[in-house]
Amino acid sequence: MTQRLQSLDMMRGVIMLLLAAESTHLYWALDSLSSNGAWHTFMQQFFHHPWNGLRAWDLVQPAFMTIAGTAMYLSWNAKSQKGVSWQQNFTHIAWRCGKLFIFGTALHCVYAGRLVWELWNVLTQLSVTTIVAYLIIRRSVVYQLVVSLLLLLATDVMYRFILLPGFEDAFTQGHNFGAFMDTVLMGKINPDGWVAINCIPTAAHTIWGVLAGKLLTGPRTPLQKTRVLVIAGIVGLVAGFGLDAAGITPIIKRISTASFVLASGGWVMLIMALFYWLADVRGYVRYAWIASVAGMNAIFIYLFFETVGVQWVNPTTGIFVKGFTAMPGIPEGIRDVLSALTVLALEWGLCYWLYKRKIFFKL
Repeated sequence: MTQRLQSLDMMRGVIMLLLAAESTHLYWALDSLSSNGAWHTFMQQFFHHPWNGLRAWDLVQPAFMTIAGTAMYLSWNAKSQKGVSWQQNFTHIAWRCGKLFIFGTALHCVYAGRLVWELWNVLTQLSVTTIVAYLIIRRSVVYQLVVSLLLLLATDVMYRFILLPGFEDAFTQGHNFGAFMDTVLMGKINPDGWVAINCIPTAAHTIWGVLAGKLLTGPRTPLQKTRVLVIAGIVGLVAGFGLDAAGITPIIKRISTASFVLASGGWVMLIMALFYWLADVRGYVRYAWIASVAGMNAIFIYLFFETVGVQWVNPTTGIFVKGFTAMPGIPEGIRDVLSALTVLALEWGLCYWLYKRKIFFKL
């Protein structure tokens, strides 16, 4: 039988809590507490880098896509042991990806407050990367690694050599091949520089997640598994930051350059190694449930805090928390933080309530 990785549950839960905290505007509120340079510099790690560079927050989506690949491998491995064929499971995967695509595009309609056709959401991206990873899930490790690197190479080549009027600057915001493809696919360009074809290079993250799942459920010893993850992480970091430092390919998350995918993938492998070592090897899981419950309904809670949370729970909670805390003269900045923390606690409470009643929403 396929073993359950507590590290995967913990890591997924931590990611969902971080995303939920963002939706409550907690990071913005904390950043606004002080104009101190050191504090502001620290808090900037909870926001995306504006263009060329890498911050901690830029690792959240790669980590999300990587553990999605790991979870998919664990599920596929368990089903195959029960006699479910690749073809039979493909129907389930394709249907799941279709729903992810619909949810992702629907969220942008919610953000805009009207019907729009936009393909930048993480769920929309994941719907594509999941299909790509599943198509080669039965192949050898070398084959999957080669495919992942070819995806990065293909993207790099397209940005460098497909130059069109107004879109001839490979790594300039709004004037690159990815921006051109957005005009083809959606008739618009994202004002913040995100591009829809990020799903091509970031499919590597999901493929690497599949390989991590294969490694962690394989016959190697725990120490060997940890070493492989650490080595893979270091290789990714050296390759990614090396390409950036050498001036070959800059690290840019918003267009998911090859250097970004490699560097972020390297960090994710190191983080996964840490979680695996702490949870599955050393058994430090006494308080793991605090994070894990948030990941048990990952897609549901993401959709919840991006819609109901942002549009109703946040402002409604703020009315009461900010109102009552204003009475004793608590500063506005502190009130904003308390309101955000209250919303985060409520959303975690919803996750806990669902978990205790064994209610799990599946795609």
